Amino acid sequence: MAKKKQTEEVKHRADNPNVLGLRADVVDQPITQTLETNYMPYAMSVIVSRAIPEIDGFKPSHRKLLYTMYKMGLLSGARTKSANIVGQTMRLNPHGDAAIYDTMVRLSRGYGALLHPFVDSKGNFGKVYSRDMAWAASRYTEAKLAPICAEIFKDIDCDTVDFVDNYDNTMTEPALLPTTFPNILVSANQGIAVGMASQLCGFNLGEVCDTTIAYLKNPDCTLSETLLAPDFPTGGEILYDPAALEEIYNTGRGGVRVRARWRYDKKENLIEIYEIPYTTTSEAIMDKVAELIKAGKIREIADMRDETDLSGLKLTIDLKRGADPDALMAKLFKSTTLLDTMSCNFNVLIAGMPRVMGVRELLEEWCAWRTESVKRRVFFVLNKRREKLHLLKGLKRILLDIDKAIRIIRETEKEADVVPNLMIGFGIDRTQAEYVAEIKLRNINREYILKRLEETESLEREIEDLEDVLARPSRVKKIIVEELTDVRRKYAEARRTGIVYEQESEAAEEEPAVSDYAVTVFLSRHGYFKKITPQSLRMSGEQKFKEDDALRESFETSNAKEVMFFTDKCQVYKTRLSEFDDAKASVLGDYLPAKLSMDEGENVIGMVLPGDYRGYILFFFENGKVAKVELSAYRTTSNRRRLTGAYSDKSPLKTLLHITEDCEVALYSTEPRVLIFNTALLGAKSTRSTQGVAAMTLKKKYTLDYACLPDRTGIGNLARYRGRSVPAAGALLKTEDSDDKQLSLI
Repeated sequence: MAKKKQTEEVKHRADNPNVLGLRADVVDQPITQTLETNYMPYAMSVIVSRAIPEIDGFKPSHRKLLYTMYKMGLLSGARTKSANIVGQTMRLNPHGDAAIYDTMVRLSRGYGALLHPFVDSKGNFGKVYSRDMAWAASRYTEAKLAPICAEIFKDIDCDTVDFVDNYDNTMTEPALLPTTFPNILVSANQGIAVGMASQLCGFNLGEVCDTTIAYLKNPDCTLSETLLAPDFPTGGEILYDPAALEEIYNTGRGGVRVRARWRYDKKENLIEIYEIPYTTTSEAIMDKVAELIKAGKIREIADMRDETDLSGLKLTIDLKRGADPDALMAKLFKSTTLLDTMSCNFNVLIAGMPRVMGVRELLEEWCAWRTESVKRRVFFVLNKRREKLHLLKGLKRILLDIDKAIRIIRETEKEADVVPNLMIGFGIDRTQAEYVAEIKLRNINREYILKRLEETESLEREIEDLEDVLARPSRVKKIIVEELTDVRRKYAEARRTGIVYEQESEAAEEEPAVSDYAVTVFLSRHGYFKKITPQSLRMSGEQKFKEDDALRESFETSNAKEVMFFTDKCQVYKTRLSEFDDAKASVLGDYLPAKLSMDEGENVIGMVLPGDYRGYILFFFENGKVAKVELSAYRTTSNRRRLTGAYSDKSPLKTLLHITEDCEVALYSTEPRVLIFNTALLGAKSTRSTQGVAAMTLKKKYTLDYACLPDRTGIGNLARYRGRSVPAAGALLKTEDSDDKQLSLI
C-alpha cells in the first residue's frame, strides 16, 4: 500500500513541474554568456587584484600589509603583537585574519622564504624548508618592519605613486610601493590565478643592483656578466647551464637545477645534509628516502633522521660499513628532490595587463617606472619650493612698509576684510596675504622678515636645479644609479646559493676502475698529443715532431688525472689521460682536433691539468687585459665534455697560464716592453667569460705579445721591469735581456 502511494506521488510531481520548484518562465542561457557575465569578473579579479605581482614586486595582499605596518609606525618603532597588525590590515584587506597572517609569515625573517625579509619577526614563524613545522598563532608572535623597508617606502608621501580608495572608500592606499631597487627580481614570488600562474625566483640584491646600473648605462649590456644566476634563501648549489639561464633572461620561462649541500664525517661514518633546494622540504626528502629503502633500491643507509634545531637544517644519514658516500649521494640526487628544478614563469602585471617577460624586459619596465617616480618626486619638491618662494616674495613686499601693514590690520573693522585690504594695500595675491596675516605680532619686525628673506636666494637656486633635473633625463638616471649604489652598500649580502659550472643533468655514473701510474704528457704546437710512461721515456727521450712543428708544453702527472685542452674558438675540451693510449717518443701521437671531434678549423692553444681544481687560470689578451678565472669554474662531473664560453672573445687570446697560487708573471708587448707584476693585484672571477682587467698600458700601434713566468724570461735584472700596480706600461726591453727569449705558450 505504501509503495503504491509513493508511485502516485512521483507521477504527480512529474506531471506538475512547479511542484519540483521549477519556474515556467525560465529561459535557457548560452554557457558562453554565463561565463562572460558570471565567471569572467571573478577571473579578472583574481588575476589583477590577487595572484599576480606588479612591477614593484608585490601582490596586493603584500602591499596592504606592509603599508598598514608603515602607517602604524613600525618602521622605526618597537615590535607589536602580530594580532594587532592583522586587525589593522583588515581595514585594507577584507579577506580575513588567517589569510593576512599567512602573508605576514611568508614575508617574515623567521620563516626564511625571502633573501631580504620585509618583516622583522619575533617568535615561532615556522620554516620554509619544513612542511610540518607550523607557526604560532598571531597572538603569540610579534613583528615590525625590517630596515630594508625604508627603501620600499622612501618618499611615498612625495606623490611618487598613485593612491586609490580602499574597498569601502574610507581611506586610501598606494597602488604601488616606490621601491628604490628592482624588488621584482630580488624577492621570490609565486601565484596561481585563473588560467595563468606566476613563478619568480629571487636574485642576489648586489648582483641585481649592479645589473640595473649596467643596464641604465648601456641597455645592450650582457646581463650574465653581473647577474650570475638565481639566489635562494635556503642555499644549495645551482648546476650552471648557460643555455637555460639565457632562456630565462630572454623569455622569462625556463628552469634552473638546484641540489643540496652535504658533508661527510669520516670519523662517525655519516652524511650531514645542511642545505636543500628551495622547491622541496625536509619531510618530502625523508619520505622519499624511506620509500627507496623499503623498495630495496638503496642499501647503504643504516638510519636517517632529522636533526634540525635552532642552528638550522640538518638531515643526518648513518652509513653502513664500507658504503661510498659519493656514490650514495649520486643515487639520492637522481632519485629524490635533493636535486630539483626551480621552474620560472616571470608573469607580471604591467599597467593592469599580465605579461610574461624576460629579465631585460623587466629591467626596462622597472627603469621606466622608477624614472617616472623620481620625476614625480622632484616635481612635488619643486612645487613646494615654488610655493614657499611665492610666500616669501609677498613677505618682501611687506618689508617696504611694515607700519602700513600694521595700520591696515589695526584699522580694518571686520576680520574677513583683513586679507582683501592687505591684497589691495601691497598688490599681493590671496595666498601671500593669508601668510602675512597669520604672522605673529612679535614677528612683524624688520629683523624677522630679513632673516626669512635670506632663504629666497637659496630657494631660487634650488628651484633652478630641480627644473634642470626634470629637463635632463641623464640627471634622473644619475639619481637612480646613486640610490641603487646606496642600497647595495647598505643591504647587499653574499650569495647563499653556490654555482657549480655544470652542463649535463644526469648524475655522475660510476666510473670503471682506471689503473693509475706515472706518465709524462707532451703537446705540440700543431695539436699532437702524446702520453709516455717513464720506462718508455728512458729508452728514447728524443721526441718526434713534424718538420714545421715543435713542443708547446709538457707535464709529469699520472694516468687517472683529468686534462683540459683550450682552443682558439673559446672552447675547452675535458677528458682523462686514461682515454689516450700509451705512446712512444718516436711517434707523432694523437691529433687532438680529430681525437676530440673538434669543430672544423679549431686548434688547440693550451693544456691544463686541473687536479683538485684549486688555483686560477690567467688569460692574457691582445688588448693588454688579463682575466683571472677560478679553476673551479671548469669543474664538471662527466669524463669528457666540451664547454663553450671558456674565456672571453672580446680580444684575441695570446697566452694562458695555470697557477695554483698568486705569483709574478711577465708580460711582453710588441714595442717591445716588459711588465712584471704579482697576480695578487688581479681580482679572481668565477665567470669564465669575464673580459678581465687592464694590466698593460699599450700605445695604439702595439699589442700584448705573450706572457710567461719570470724564471723563463732570461732577464737578469727583474726589478727593472716590476710594477707595483696595474695597469702599467712596463719598461723598454734591453738588448741583453732579449737574447735568451723564453718558450712561448702560443
